[in-house]
Amino acid sequence: MKGDTRPRPFVGLQAKFAVSYLVITLIILFIMNTYPLFASQRMIFQTKQTALQTEAALISSNLSGLEHLTPDGIARVMEVLGDSHVTRLMVTDPMGLVLYDSASPSPSGAVRYALFQEAVLALQGQDVFRSSYGEGSFRSGAGTPVIYRNNVIGSVYLYEYDRQQGLVLQQLQQTLRRLSLVILAGSLLFGVILARTVTRRISFLLDATRRLQEGEYTEQVALRGNDELTLLAQQYNLLTQRLQETDEVRRRFVSDASHELKTPLATIRLLSDSILQSGDSMDGETMRDFVSDIGQEAGRLSRITEKLLSLTRLDSNQPLHREPVELSHVAQQVLHTLTPLADSRGISFDTLLEPGCIVSAGADELYQVIYNLVENAIKYNCPEGLVRLLVGREDDRVWLRVEDTGIGIPESEREKIFDRFYRVDKARSRAAGGAGLGLSIVRDTVHRFGGWLSVSPRVGGGSCFQVTFPAWKEEEA
Repeated sequence: MKGDTRPRPFVGLQAKFAVSYLVITLIILFIMNTYPLFASQRMIFQTKQTALQTEAALISSNLSGLEHLTPDGIARVMEVLGDSHVTRLMVTDPMGLVLYDSASPSPSGAVRYALFQEAVLALQGQDVFRSSYGEGSFRSGAGTPVIYRNNVIGSVYLYEYDRQQGLVLQQLQQTLRRLSLVILAGSLLFGVILARTVTRRISFLLDATRRLQEGEYTEQVALRGNDELTLLAQQYNLLTQRLQETDEVRRRFVSDASHELKTPLATIRLLSDSILQSGDSMDGETMRDFVSDIGQEAGRLSRITEKLLSLTRLDSNQPLHREPVELSHVAQQVLHTLTPLADSRGISFDTLLEPGCIVSAGADELYQVIYNLVENAIKYNCPEGLVRLLVGREDDRVWLRVEDTGIGIPESEREKIFDRFYRVDKARSRAAGGAGLGLSIVRDTVHRFGGWLSVSPRVGGGSCFQVTFPAWKEEEA
């Protein structure tokens, strides 16, 4: 039992897209919820440090004018300085004994020592600050020594409990959390919509690709937008058009090749059956005619097969063998070979072959190109006609021109004559022995060697084919 082989990647793709989008969103929200709070805390810590240490230094400076710290002297100084805004203010002697405490302005006579870390370090001559945040409040402490003539005679300790700043920070945190929830909900909604939109467009391409795999070359994908997926859809449509054209050419090629091969095979079979059925009753001259016809049809089959093999080699893009070839020399060989055919049809040659027309190509391939062009010029010429073969060079180009005084080619047919098995006059082409493959071989061979081929009407009647190649350069050797 076969399961559904249709690819199903989009469930996973949507999940991966959504998870990635969610992770990125959570990271951004985490940063948004932590960095502003940390920055605010750091800023408040710095503000409190500056304020407490400044106030502690001011009190210490005023107390340093006293030779000995006493509760009465400290009280007088504090009256001069005015009320402090801190939660608690303590002044100790060099031994840490509390001499002044704003939290207990009327000492009961009990001996108390300031065991706070800030006060202890201040008695060692250090300026100390400590601050923490917790349970919605800031707790800050600062200590500084009281120095008289380079001797530490006491310490000043300030403590502040700030609930108001903590409430501001809590409100900021709550605001960020609400905003984060809104952003998270909106991001999730937008991410789901975006994921579905993107994957839906990709699914269109996937479905079309699956149908293309099944041989539906007419499938076109219409995606709106101006992004990479739209460009991919456009390229896909171009690909399907090209595949459709290729498939049509292939079908036409197979059909035409089958037809071309079927005709001589049918003729050979008919003639051979006639000979077999006649037995000894067929006279010798008739039998010789039948055998001659069979030989002609066999030769036609051989020519069609050779040209099909040539086209197959061209289509396979096999590595090209290149060498410097004198084009005029190859053209002279072709003329020597086709002279008997031209004489049998009363066709004369007019040649102008310039020396030094060297191209980088294969000698056999160039021979086939010139042979096909000249052979066509002979076969489709008028009786007692003329074929002109010209070879020349112009700057860095070498050209070969074949002109005939034949029937010519209608303008509407000039672009089609290079198609395989295409013939302008099918009846005359068959009579001449053509299969409609020669010009296709010429075009493909010329293009593979970097040249170009053109056809135009000849002044006075007939056709003119011109092949142009880049001239060979010594540095190519």
